This record gives sequence, C-alpha cells and structure tokens, in this order.
Amino acid sequence: MTESYVKKLSYPLLEAVTDKDPAVQEQVCRALCSLGEVRPGEMLRACEEFLRHRDKLAHPYRAMVLRAMETVLSSHTCRLDKDTASAVLLLASSEMTKTKELFSEWQQAASSVLVAVGKHCINPVMEELLSQFQPGVLPHPLVLQTLAGLAVSNGRWWPGPLCALASWPSSCACTRLGLSGAQAM
Repeated sequence: MTESYVKKLSYPLLEAVTDKDPAVQEQVCRALCSLGEVRPGEMLRACEEFLRHRDKLAHPYRAMVLRAMETVLSSHTCRLDKDTASAVLLLASSEMTKTKELFSEWQQAASSVLVAVGKHCINPVMEELLSQFQPGVLPHPLVLQTLAGLAVSNGRWWPGPLCALASWPSSCACTRLGLSGAQAM
C-alpha cells in the first residue's frame, strides 16, 4: 500500500517544527492544522507516529505538535475511527505522564488532546485516566487537571461516565437523579 499524500506532506512539516525561527514554527503548525481540516485521521496518525518515534524531541516542539493535534481534534473528533482515537489517546496519556516533573506547556498540550478526544469518546479517555490511579499513590497532577477539563467540557453528562467507570456506590449523583450509567452517557 502506498503512503498517503497527507503523510508525505506531514513528515517534512513535522521535521520543520524544530526550526529556530518562531515564524516558521507557526507556519508549520498552521499547515498541519490545514492538512487536518481536510484529512483529520491521516494527519493525527502522522503526528502520533512522529512523536512516538522521536523520544528525544525537545518538549517545546512536542507541545507544538500536540497543540496542532488538539486544534484538529476540537473540530473533527466525531470523524475519527476507533483505532486513530485510541492511538491518539494513548500517546497523549503517555506524553502527559511521562515524567513526574511538570513541564507545563508540553504536558498541558497533552492534557488538552485528551480533553478534545473525551468530548466525543468519553469512556476510553476515562478508562485511561482512571487506570492512572493506584492505591496509596498520588496521581500525576495533570491527570487530575484533565479530569477537571473533561468535567467542564462534558457539562451535564459528566456524572454518568464517572459513576459507570468508577463503579461508585448508590449515593452517586447519577443514581440520585434516577439515571443508570448507560442512560447518563
């Protein structure tokens, strides 16, 4: 199978994100977003693959790529296939929690990607975030911030996913409202 034209265009752009000129970096991000408007799944897969294979890429550049992904996801999450959404969510979770130290711009960008995916695919995002909670260990601060972002972005539907995935007791808000987890989602 031949490589798609979006992937062929994305890779040189992604490599150019490390240019020292901020104007070039901004143009690269705009070009990635433009590609994402036309072919969101392909652009997101290219970005995911690029970041996954470049562990040594500096945090500011990783943040730029993640912000471009978040921009595309904000308007095209409903057009994603399950595999792309899953790959993007696992990448963002890994980026967000890769280190206990806080690198705000980079990790915040990863958190924003998770929130954007969670606007349309709340259950997998919640499952991933809840997997970060271990008994007796404080979760990564960005996990908590991402949960807050999901709550804000999902508004009135928030109690359903939280109750259903966390298996909370009958005192949970969705139960008090007379909704099961499935109804609330």
